[in-house]
Amino acid sequence: MKWTLQVISLLASQKDQPSLIVAPASLVLNWEAEFKKFAPEMKTLVLSGSKKERSGQLADLTDIDVVITFYDLLKRDIANYEPHTFAYEVIDEAQMIKNPRTAAAKSVSVVKDKHRFALTGTPIENRLSELWSIFNFVMPGFLKSYREFKKDFESPIVKEDDQDCLNRLSQMVGPFILRRLKKDVLKDLPDKLEEVRYVGVGKEQRRLYDAEIARLKNKVMAEDDEGIKREQIEILAALTRIREICCAPGLLYEDYKGESEKRLACVDLIKSAIDEGHKVLLFSQFTSMLDLLEESLKAEEIGFLRIDGQTPKARRLTLVNVFNHKDSPAKVFLISLKAGGTGLNLTGADTVIHYDPWWNVAAQNQATDRAHRIGQEKKVTVYKLIAKDTVEEAILDLQEAKSLLAQGILTAESVSSASLQKEDLLKILD
Repeated sequence: MKWTLQVISLLASQKDQPSLIVAPASLVLNWEAEFKKFAPEMKTLVLSGSKKERSGQLADLTDIDVVITFYDLLKRDIANYEPHTFAYEVIDEAQMIKNPRTAAAKSVSVVKDKHRFALTGTPIENRLSELWSIFNFVMPGFLKSYREFKKDFESPIVKEDDQDCLNRLSQMVGPFILRRLKKDVLKDLPDKLEEVRYVGVGKEQRRLYDAEIARLKNKVMAEDDEGIKREQIEILAALTRIREICCAPGLLYEDYKGESEKRLACVDLIKSAIDEGHKVLLFSQFTSMLDLLEESLKAEEIGFLRIDGQTPKARRLTLVNVFNHKDSPAKVFLISLKAGGTGLNLTGADTVIHYDPWWNVAAQNQATDRAHRIGQEKKVTVYKLIAKDTVEEAILDLQEAKSLLAQGILTAESVSSASLQKEDLLKILD
């Protein structure tokens, strides 16, 4: 919200030529709404309709102050941007271009503009190449080619823990990163308490889990690091199956008749929170898990709303407004991490539950920030549900390593390796 307002203020200060905002599809209407709220005099154009209609919209920007589009549309319409030069090009959730080879990264880079800004709370999610990609958009050539960057910085820092390289990179990029921590700029923001809640794994659930673990471990042990890279899609699929068993075996086995202790514990936690007058955001990466939790909430007659990848952009804002209303009958908001982890203001809730951990803690933190943000008046409690003695515990350790990688570059502190090798996989599977 704060960055959005600052950008709007900047763009409102000049109107000589239009500016361009590129955001995830789920945030386009949020940007339009914020312009209407804080700078209603500015004429915004949200691109929509067929390719032909969008071409017509882009043909003449004479009376337009700000063009707002999303990454996927930009790459489809890129030829229509060629005649235009924008005063500012602002990319929101800039981690969307973390892979420089994608069409999204290439498209934002070829747009002609006078100034560029990249907005992101997670400039490094998994590896240093993501930082290079963002800087390659903002300041092409500043960190040289990726091959040179990898040789001079990424490999020494990640593989050798080279502190001199780390400090040198931090000093290079530091002057161009405006980084504000909540504790520094939001003095009145209520506290955020985090708690890891461990839940057991039932006997039948454990049997299924152990079988999948043994199968994957045998495969990993039979491969070297190069083989791991070649088989990464299959290995990732196997890890996903294992994580689904941790969530609820019914996600993977249709004939599974037992319960999931985590699902039961989650419902108990929700009921307890509601009884104490709280409203709850519940995040999961698996929409199929949200389906099961829907069934549980209906059985308990608990009012809820839901956002996932199938929810239309316009409806998301309506659902957010309904949930945030103090008299809303909806006490729980079920949200898929990918679809609703960014851009939403859900300060009507003061309890956040992460049903399953993701490899990258930054994504979970951004989801938590849907509630712990400007406008929140209550203390926010965050629960991470972890299946005891499973890969979910190992994922928590991996999250810490990746968090240290980002902190190391932004604050010149030490980092750990963020790349998964055979040894790392075997640690996770132990």
